[in-house]
Amino acid sequence: MKKFTLQGIVFSALMAALLVLFSYVSIPLGFTPVPVTLSTLAVMLAGGLLGARYGFLSMALIIVLTAVGLPMVRGMGGFAVLLGPTGGYIWMWPFAALLIGLVLPRIKMRGAAGNIAAFFVIMLFGSLLLYVTGVPWLAHVTGISLSKAMVGGFYPYLLGDALKAALATVIIASVRQVFPPERLTGSGSRPVSPGSRAS
Repeated sequence: MKKFTLQGIVFSALMAALLVLFSYVSIPLGFTPVPVTLSTLAVMLAGGLLGARYGFLSMALIIVLTAVGLPMVRGMGGFAVLLGPTGGYIWMWPFAALLIGLVLPRIKMRGAAGNIAAFFVIMLFGSLLLYVTGVPWLAHVTGISLSKAMVGGFYPYLLGDALKAALATVIIASVRQVFPPERLTGSGSRPVSPGSRAS
């Protein structure tokens, strides 16, 4: 089994920090406890830039640190955040990044319109994965029906998700031309192991 590299762990931590920063861009809608944020964009970038393993790691790091009480999500932390109305979306962050990181390597970014469109679809699908747990959990916590949860936790965000997917596509397609995930995470370099020494 491949071991994690120090470079990959560092970039995972940086991507986690980017999500923390993006989460502060939060626009409440008033009729729902689910705000509009840039967090989803960070999830897309994590999977697209770092690949499946490190994308998952970066987002899982957010959840673990939030669980121990650090203010990682919109300046808040603790189990109250993970079990609150938006908790279902947060739990899925690592898996959305994992999915994106698994599928994107199968697309060759040569600038072809078809490839760019496929890239965009993967970004959008990764964001839509968040609603699989997000909407039912919102309904459970707030005590509303699933149809009302769709109104308060799904429909208003589709346009924003499409815009974020388009932005993520532009950023990732550009960066991956020069820095593929293997280069960013140092997958070809010495892995982190208990007996390794700093060079």
